[in-house]
This record gives sequence, structure tokens and C-alpha cells, in this order.
Amino acid sequence: MSIFSSIYLKILNWAESKYSVYYLSILSFIESNVLPYPPPDVLLAPMSLQKPKKAYQFALITTIFSVLGGIVGYFLGDFLLDILLNYHIIKEETVSDIAIWFKDYGIYVVAIAAFSPLPFKLACISAGMLNMSFLPFVLISFISRGLRFFLVAFFIRLIGDEVDKLMRKYIDPIGYSLILVLVIYLLWP
Repeated sequence: MSIFSSIYLKILNWAESKYSVYYLSILSFIESNVLPYPPPDVLLAPMSLQKPKKAYQFALITTIFSVLGGIVGYFLGDFLLDILLNYHIIKEETVSDIAIWFKDYGIYVVAIAAFSPLPFKLACISAGMLNMSFLPFVLISFISRGLRFFLVAFFIRLIGDEVDKLMRKYIDPIGYSLILVLVIYLLWP
């Protein structure tokens, strides 16, 4: 058995654990404000594969804890800004210029980061640093994260068995190919 197959099977075993909902909640919360944790989809998808009837429940749990973690990230950003300004690591004028841009476009930044593979935690911390309005931050985070996680649950329920079969068959070639692409990218002049 290859490394990626064993990792995949290990994650499936975690998903079957009686503590899996707790793992999912903790991972969802921490991923939204601390680096470098993997996205909660890594556990949401296998849990949904193992218990398809609970997929939407898992998506809701993931959404709630991800947004709660994002709120912590927001306040962490506000706290970090004070430190950066007090120690003159960044200039107040620079923050003011970026804050004006973020005031106009911040909601889109948060929405895109919340829905896409971009690091949501960075958008949360930035939103707090740049004083984005709190309620719109929470609402757009909840909507975008919810869409993402409920789509994962929907597709797992729809085609999960086929995906599981394909993953079991091709996980190693996919994993090694991704590593090769990453190495080529990093070494490319």
C-alpha cells in the first residue's frame, strides 16, 4: 500500500470514529484562524461518505464552527494591528490606504476566500485588521462557507460512492502527480 492510500484510509477511519463530529468541529474552528491547518473539507467529505444521511448535518456543523473560528480570526486581526502599529512595523498611513480599499471590496475578498480554496483565515484576520464592519463580515462568512460545505455534502450524497471508488483506485497516482507538479513549480526558474 502506498502513502496516499494509507492516508486516505486513515482519514476514513477518523470519519468513522465516535469522536469524528468533535474532530470536525475543532478542525473547522481552528482552520479559520490558525495557520497551517488543512481545510475542514478533508474530514467533512469522508464523514459524509461514511454516513451520507448525515452529510447536511455535518455541513451545518462545519459551517457554524468555521464561522465561529473566523470571528476569532477577525478579533485576532484587530489585536495584531495594534501590535504592528505600536511597534512601528507598519505605518498608519499604509493601513489607512488599504482600509479604504478593503471597505469597498472587503466583502468580496471574504466571500471569495470563504468559498474557494484560498485561506479563509487570512481574509478573517485582514477583515479584523482593516476594521471591516462586523455584521456583514459574519453574514457573508456564514453564507459563503455554508455554500461551500453544503455543496461538498450535496455532491458526496449525489456521487459519493463513485468518488470513493475512484479515490481508492487513483489516490496514489494523483498524490504523486501533485507532488511532482509542486516540485516542478518550486524549482522552475
